[in-house]
Amino acid sequence: MMIETVRISEKGKQQLTQLKRKTGIDQWNILCRWALCTSLAEPSKPPKEEIPTDSNVQMTWKTFAGQHEIIYASLLRQRMIDDKLPLEDTPQWFRVHLHRGISYLNNSTNCLVDLVS
Repeated sequence: MMIETVRISEKGKQQLTQLKRKTGIDQWNILCRWALCTSLAEPSKPPKEEIPTDSNVQMTWKTFAGQHEIIYASLLRQRMIDDKLPLEDTPQWFRVHLHRGISYLNNSTNCLVDLVS
């Protein structure tokens, strides 16, 4: 996997902070895992954009993925293959999917029950 450090934008940090309040989940990595999976499950390809890394929220890939890092890496890799994207762009598309998922979750979640449903 070519991702060593997961960095969140200031906008993403604000959205994650709101999600923490709404759900009671206080760990960034757990919310970010949900966000990534939410975006990967969306059939449309996200628009390619440069995501700033302008907040103080960051974690290692190992912290993000935990003991299931091969699963998250494989899901992302398969999605890139399905979308016909070059695998060398994995870090950029990871950030795009992560931030799209954060936004989706923030807009559709009002409590923990919303998140798990």
